[in-house]
Amino acid sequence: MNEQVQPSGGPLFNPLSPDFIRDPYPHYERLRTVDPIHVTPFGQFVASRHADVSLVLRDKRFGKDFVERTTRRYGPEIMKEPVFRSMSYWMLQADPPDHTRLRGLVVKAFTARRVEDMRPRIQEIVDQAIDAVIERGHMDLIEDFAFRLPVTIICDMLGIPEEHREVFYKSSRDGGRLLDPVPLSPEEIKQGNAANLMAQMYFQQLFELRRKNPGDDLITQLVQAEEDGNKLSNEELTANIILLFGAGHETTVNLIGNGLLALHRNPDQLALLKARPELTEGAIEEFLRYDSSVQMTGRVALEDIEDLGGKRIPKGETALCLLGSANRDGAVYPDRPDRLDVTRANVKPLSFGGGIHFCLGAQLARIEAEIAIATLLRRLPDLRIDDVETPEWRPTFVLRGLKRLPASW
Repeated sequence: MNEQVQPSGGPLFNPLSPDFIRDPYPHYERLRTVDPIHVTPFGQFVASRHADVSLVLRDKRFGKDFVERTTRRYGPEIMKEPVFRSMSYWMLQADPPDHTRLRGLVVKAFTARRVEDMRPRIQEIVDQAIDAVIERGHMDLIEDFAFRLPVTIICDMLGIPEEHREVFYKSSRDGGRLLDPVPLSPEEIKQGNAANLMAQMYFQQLFELRRKNPGDDLITQLVQAEEDGNKLSNEELTANIILLFGAGHETTVNLIGNGLLALHRNPDQLALLKARPELTEGAIEEFLRYDSSVQMTGRVALEDIEDLGGKRIPKGETALCLLGSANRDGAVYPDRPDRLDVTRANVKPLSFGGGIHFCLGAQLARIEAEIAIATLLRRLPDLRIDDVETPEWRPTFVLRGLKRLPASW
């Protein structure tokens, strides 16, 4: 590599280094400036500018091609591993026509009206979480607050019985590593397989229960859709419920946690939002832009791409889109993009992706975060985060979030 691409500060893109996990944004700025379409040691093309990222997300010349891409990275036997086999059925990893069919079955649960109707239930869960800790004077904002809300909502939507939920509240949040651009070790694959098989066993039993006793929930809808000739196989059904469960809580937990940390690191913005709660809806867009809970997504070139930001991408090669970098690109946000500003106008973060894979649950995540943060500021106005300078980040890159965030009042 020439000096321009490999500056003295070490590799340009090392997303699992502790320094990168702690604060990826200076690294992104270097990439945008020095090498905006960077090639990794694994041969992936990394796009860091807003224009290039936006193009890849929406251009039909790019797709997912998951099986081919994964086989190229790990070798021909990899799809025998349960965790990768399951991921190959995710609509997130599918191309049309499979993607169209899978998403078409699930999208009905996320209509604007249905999501808007969930507001009272979301408010109730947030208030219960605060009621449970208010006398204590301290809590972990992740475990005691941010985590329970989206897990409860996704359990509600899927129709997971109350008596089964405790295991979901206690289950680990280790799945994020599956999505990182650095290959998994054999030990990590083994752990992924074990977690995947446990989830499969549980959801298969729940499908049987819903076939016998239908309910007003998403699993019942999907089980019945399968029988209406939409050909949702059992493996597709299980894989996509696992996906919805993971995607349905992980990203929202991180949105709430990252947003609260950002506010407390910027006391002027915290004071402004407390004084003017009507700014909350716009502030959520700024939290998404400022420190996105999803930092990256990938596509594969389905044909030769002659020019992406000055580089040629051969058919079959992977383009990694740095959403977190695009969100701070000065070309789109010329007014101090590295500053948190809850009054910033025209914020259109790429945090939910784009094109046919735009996040199904985007509006639900926004409403959950809006109610959670507004209620916390209103009910615990003197809450202080114990350590805003060196909080403990989870060791994953694609899904960016905190392990814990202790706070007192």
